[in-house]
Amino acid sequence: QLVESGGDLVHSGGSLRLSCVASGFTLNYFGIGWFRQAPGKEREWVSCISNIDGRTYFADSVKGRFIASRDNAKNTVYLQMNSLKPEDTAVYYCAVDNIGRWDYWGQGTQVTVSS
Repeated sequence: QLVESGGDLVHSGGSLRLSCVASGFTLNYFGIGWFRQAPGKEREWVSCISNIDGRTYFADSVKGRFIASRDNAKNTVYLQMNSLKPEDTAVYYCAVDNIGRWDYWGQGTQVTVSS
């Protein structure tokens, strides 16, 4: 199971760091993805980080503002979100890349950005 945390209410232009912690298994072996779902919208992919070389990938909407990282010793993946905008408001989820399928979704953490 994955557990996300770090969501909060921030003003536009602010920053937050989300955490995704695994329990019961080791994150080291898996690529991890971040997703978000805004009210009334479908869930969308935001970012992912490779378990092989640590490469990170981002949706165009967050590129240059978000940074993904992982701390294998803490079994944790992070999403640093900078220059937040009201359109970043959503519930953010992390998931495991389980042989090409996103799996072991967490319960999500709410991020609200006020204008």
